[in-house]
Amino acid sequence: MGLPRSNDGEARFSAYVEGLTSVIGHADRAKPLRDYCLGLMMPCERKSVEPMAAITAPERTAAQHQSLLHFIGEGRWSDEKVLAKVRGLVLPELKRHGPIEAWIIDDTSFPKKGQHSVGVARQYCGELGKQDNCQVAVTLSIANHDASLPVAYRLYLPKEWASDRKRRRKVGVPDEISFKTKPEIALAQIRWACEAGLPRGAVLMDAGYGVDTDLRTSITALGLSYVAGIQSHTTVWAPGTGPRPPKKWSGHGRPPKLLRRDDKHKPASVKELALALPKRAWRTITWREATGEKLSSRFARVRVRVAHRDYWLADSRPEEWLLIEWPEGEKEPIKYWLSTLPEDVAFRELVDIAKLRWRIERDYQELKQEVGLGHFEGRGWRGFHHHATLCIAAYGFLISERETIPPSGDHATTLFPQFALREGYQPRGSAVAA
Repeated sequence: MGLPRSNDGEARFSAYVEGLTSVIGHADRAKPLRDYCLGLMMPCERKSVEPMAAITAPERTAAQHQSLLHFIGEGRWSDEKVLAKVRGLVLPELKRHGPIEAWIIDDTSFPKKGQHSVGVARQYCGELGKQDNCQVAVTLSIANHDASLPVAYRLYLPKEWASDRKRRRKVGVPDEISFKTKPEIALAQIRWACEAGLPRGAVLMDAGYGVDTDLRTSITALGLSYVAGIQSHTTVWAPGTGPRPPKKWSGHGRPPKLLRRDDKHKPASVKELALALPKRAWRTITWREATGEKLSSRFARVRVRVAHRDYWLADSRPEEWLLIEWPEGEKEPIKYWLSTLPEDVAFRELVDIAKLRWRIERDYQELKQEVGLGHFEGRGWRGFHHHATLCIAAYGFLISERETIPPSGDHATTLFPQFALREGYQPRGSAVAA
């Protein structure tokens, strides 16, 4: 599967949407599907239903508004089938620039006022960098150095929402959705991706997920390698150190099986280990160029064993890489990763894969700025996920079109003719209307 090659962006878009239409269900959903995807890519300030109705049907805005509102908020079409079709259409284009190198676990947040929109709670909001009212969605993306594509997307439902039947019913949370932590949602997405046969890559995650020992252990059990951000106080056994073996059996009762610690057998934090490394352990490594500037920093790597609660284990955990970043001029290291990439992996390759998480940060910025991922104004579970699915679909098309768009060109103006809005129109939620 893939997209036809032609010089006409509009024709390619029509072929792309036709592919999505094949899994959307009823034929009467084809037009709102096309209009919604088109509205997401057009240059308007807000990508919510009202302004998209005005830009795609300026002569019949009210009727178009109702059509799109019903399609996105109430339409009983499958997000999973549409995302599968997007993968089928976009993945060949993505792989033309190189094989899939990573599966990236991430979450993205949307500041939100009020308490009635599904999943809104006071929690950490990455977009604001602090605790505030917001929604958070957990995602899994496949990526190479050219682009990333979200393949799984689910709203995190805080405990106060998951246990409130009245609120759940009001916003249409499905009965099978129960409370799960973000790492549990991420692991379910990874298991699904394995079962779906997606091309494999190293699982990348920041410290918000990487500190979860159960998540890392489960990823290894699935046959996947990972590069996981961790915190400076994470404890490990440095080379040449380790816990004491189980006590010798006295001949009475059950034989002792658990590892032991004492004053001479204690793990160290990764920060302590990093500060004790000799100068020769550190190397300056360049991993990529950004806007004409080479990105480089100082790194060290050490083979370690994770010590987290290993006194409940009979055997030490296997060795893995500890990667540490300590830029020149900084008082102490700034980042730490654990990685199960092969022991013979090149130092630069290890750094390069660890740093590939920048790809998802860049692409989520574009998903929000280019196609309005955070502009959904409805309150329901179905509408929240339908909007995200079509944002991913629109973004997938733009990924496929990157070679046809000049570096300084606007996506919509390059690919589509401009629509005429009635004079003086300002959508609700715009800065001018506010």
